Amino acid sequence: MFSRILRALAAILLAAGLAVLTWPQAVGLQNSWIVAHAVSFRAILVVVAVAAAVLFLALALIRRRRGTVLTLLVLTVLFGAANAGVLADRGFGNSAGSSNSDTGTSSNSTTDAVTVLSWNTLGDAPGATAIADLALAEGADVVTLPETTEEAGVAIAELMRAGGRPMWVHTVAFDLVSKARSTTLLISPELGDYTVTSAAGSGPPGNTNVLPTVVATPVAGSGPTIVAVHAVAPIRYEMSNWRSDLDWLAAQCGNTGSAAANVIMAGDFNATVDHMAGRAASGAASPAAVLGECVDAASAADSGAVGTWPTKLPAVIGSPIDHVLATPNWQVDDVRIIESLDDAGSDHRPVVATLSSAF
Repeated sequence: MFSRILRALAAILLAAGLAVLTWPQAVGLQNSWIVAHAVSFRAILVVVAVAAAVLFLALALIRRRRGTVLTLLVLTVLFGAANAGVLADRGFGNSAGSSNSDTGTSSNSTTDAVTVLSWNTLGDAPGATAIADLALAEGADVVTLPETTEEAGVAIAELMRAGGRPMWVHTVAFDLVSKARSTTLLISPELGDYTVTSAAGSGPPGNTNVLPTVVATPVAGSGPTIVAVHAVAPIRYEMSNWRSDLDWLAAQCGNTGSAAANVIMAGDFNATVDHMAGRAASGAASPAAVLGECVDAASAADSGAVGTWPTKLPAVIGSPIDHVLATPNWQVDDVRIIESLDDAGSDHRPVVATLSSAF
């Protein structure tokens, strides 16, 4: 009798643990160490659940007393199915593009398109030529490059100018000791003149804590604020800085409930949309908002489950931590995660998003 009670209690505790891993934001644990890492790789959780289910099924077939094993089998199947459902809802890619209701704008309006390319280059690793070639091929108007030095940014801009697409270069570097402490933003002159308003020193209220973010605002006051993001990774001793970074980024994206916010934000957030839960603006203009007023473009384009890191894992089981976000005045026309450059030197995949707005 006592052993049955213990088994029942163990099953309840396991079910509760699996429920937390499936939807940690329900109990506010999405930003806690270990859980944050686990939920980053939902697809791997599904693979583990399938393997465990096969094992439990085999054990159930060869054991006479198989009540406990069948309980484990049911729990793992439910766990795997729930995580697979979340991934399917976020989407694994829609080459035809997507848009409209998720961002709160109409697809029938007269629009001007802006193409945003974001790529964490792991310290200029792919080289200026590869980065410029990709930006030119995609017709990028905005290029956000975490872990990219000013020297590399200037070289990329020169190559793009030679390719018929000049760009202004804006870099914020916390120091020159590590290339990871530099973030570079390229903006097409066609979008107007921009000035950097984020501080060169780390930490709020002027910047993210450990790695720099570039905030550029239009000089003339019209057009979007453009934010090149690099939040610190949620390693054990950086958890408070990581949470602070996400809070600060939400504030840059109109975390005031104001529908007038006009922001395009892209880069390495070191966070999935699960980690962003609870950071949408109160009374946000779009129900799909994840940070302040900003909507995740990949989720809006049915590509939100495609992994951008690390490149050593297939995109289908990687972690989607690189994003393009925008306020609801921007319509998401298309989002693509580039897998053809997995051997270019960076451990991140480039993300390309086409946005349009009825200005």
